[in-house]
Amino acid sequence: MRSLSHRSYCAEHPESEPNERLEFLGDAVLGLVVTDHAYRTFPDLPEGELAKVRAAVVNAETLAEVAVELGLGEFLLLGKGEDASGGREKPSILADAVEAVIAAVHLDGGYEVAGDLVVRLFEARIDEAAAGPGGQDFKTRLQELAARRFEQLPRYRVRHEGPDHSKRFFATVLLGGEPHGAGEGRSKKQAEQAAARQAWLRLRAGDERGDRPEPGVAAGAVDPSVGEEDAGAA
Repeated sequence: MRSLSHRSYCAEHPESEPNERLEFLGDAVLGLVVTDHAYRTFPDLPEGELAKVRAAVVNAETLAEVAVELGLGEFLLLGKGEDASGGREKPSILADAVEAVIAAVHLDGGYEVAGDLVVRLFEARIDEAAAGPGGQDFKTRLQELAARRFEQLPRYRVRHEGPDHSKRFFATVLLGGEPHGAGEGRSKKQAEQAAARQAWLRLRAGDERGDRPEPGVAAGAVDPSVGEEDAGAA
């Protein structure tokens, strides 16, 4: 439990050791895994862009988001005062806990196991950061294609399932009022990107065949009722 022991808890329980040393190690492991994964996955990215990817992923804000997704806050060991002041929701404490957990996994299972964990938790964010403006940003690609094809912007319907700490989001993208793609992810943004990617690939495949199906035909089995929240084109 040392990885989840905040210094405020250890001040009240002198026999305990805070997670600060683990945070230090976890930060290094996280940075190396993200850098190595980006280097191998995106061979065309220059050094400067790789540095931007790492900076976009290895930061307190992103770490805190991951902690919330994991529901890590409820397992933290905090002092009474820190707990009462909302410490379980403080981004800095949550971010440090994620780094400490990564370090604990590294010490117990080795670099490869810790690396697998980091990739599972951060891969989608690494991909988004590597895409940058345009690139693999399929929402932007689809918006441009839809403006030419349908003379209107895509609209997204999004719903979610599960408890707050482990929500899954499901998106459907509508073109010309008809569903053309569906996707899911750990965040609304990821789900919309997945739906946009499916729609964009279908439309491009139709272009390559010289096929211009009516709206709705290319959507296959996509269910237009999947969405609850109309997210617009943003």
